[in-house]
Amino acid sequence: MRRFLSRMGASAVAIAFVSLVGAPLAGQTATARKITPGAKNADVHRTPWGDPDLQGIWTGSTITPLERPEKFAGKEFLTEAEAAQLEKEALANTVDRAPREGDAGTYNQVWFDPSSKVLPGRRTSLIVDPPNGRIPFTPDGANAQVRSREAYGHGNYDSWLGLDTGERCITDGPPVYFSGYNNNYEIIQAPGYVMILHELYRENRVIPLSGTPSARIPSLTGNPRGHWEGETLVVESANFRSVEGRWQDAWRAVRPSTHLVERFTRVDARTINYQFTWEDPTMYTRPWTAAYPLTNDQASRGVTSGQLYEYACHEGNYAAVNILHGARMAEEAARKGSSTSK
Repeated sequence: MRRFLSRMGASAVAIAFVSLVGAPLAGQTATARKITPGAKNADVHRTPWGDPDLQGIWTGSTITPLERPEKFAGKEFLTEAEAAQLEKEALANTVDRAPREGDAGTYNQVWFDPSSKVLPGRRTSLIVDPPNGRIPFTPDGANAQVRSREAYGHGNYDSWLGLDTGERCITDGPPVYFSGYNNNYEIIQAPGYVMILHELYRENRVIPLSGTPSARIPSLTGNPRGHWEGETLVVESANFRSVEGRWQDAWRAVRPSTHLVERFTRVDARTINYQFTWEDPTMYTRPWTAAYPLTNDQASRGVTSGQLYEYACHEGNYAAVNILHGARMAEEAARKGSSTSK
């Protein structure tokens, strides 16, 4: 029964969205799926109202890193042999291992769903601009990123603010990105709207295409607004709000100075070319851009195929309570040890 209800989660969101914008369900689904594999841009099937059809369940999962590793500095593409070795190593890491001494460990591998494939084309980074494949941090931005990574699993647990935004079941931040699991995004369209539902955290963005002004209330999703440039959906997001506490990755942290532009271009039955450009003068010396294909063929990226499932993060978040409880127990043990030694 619980599995049935969890399967209903994504469907319920989709039905609510389509009902909200008044789009007719009948007769749309079959039409919107008739896309010829390998079709060129001009031949990609359209929705009944004429927009390019972006609908489906998509993932960008890959072992290609966001930033170009130092060992590949100055090298834009991997050789076939280098790509094969990286994919071999990725598969070798999908086995359960005992945690280090003093480490409580994490999920076993059955709960993870990492990719085991490099990007098609074998680029060495997702970032395409700057050409060196690196995030152009300001000094303060670089320090913030280092601190966020060093604090992961070793935070200051005086309060819940010592947990990062993901551990608190809030968000890991935009854009369309991926981590160890729940990396699917479902896109649903209706006349004048596009909805993007992220499996992780159940983040849902309803994007008007009508040119309506952005809402005045700041949001973690940045009040996105979209428009078409030819075959490409362009989504601009601004008016983000900050979150008190820390982020797992500081580069994904949003604030009022964040400006995000995303581009979605359907190129064939299996592929959307996705690109985002991030601008935030408090973190970066200049705007920077990453680009990678999204696919509805999850198996081609070495991840699980299938529908979206409800990610009931808050309902199952025992870790937040247990981490804080463990910190209080450690403090009490330290106090007892201190009083005994006197």
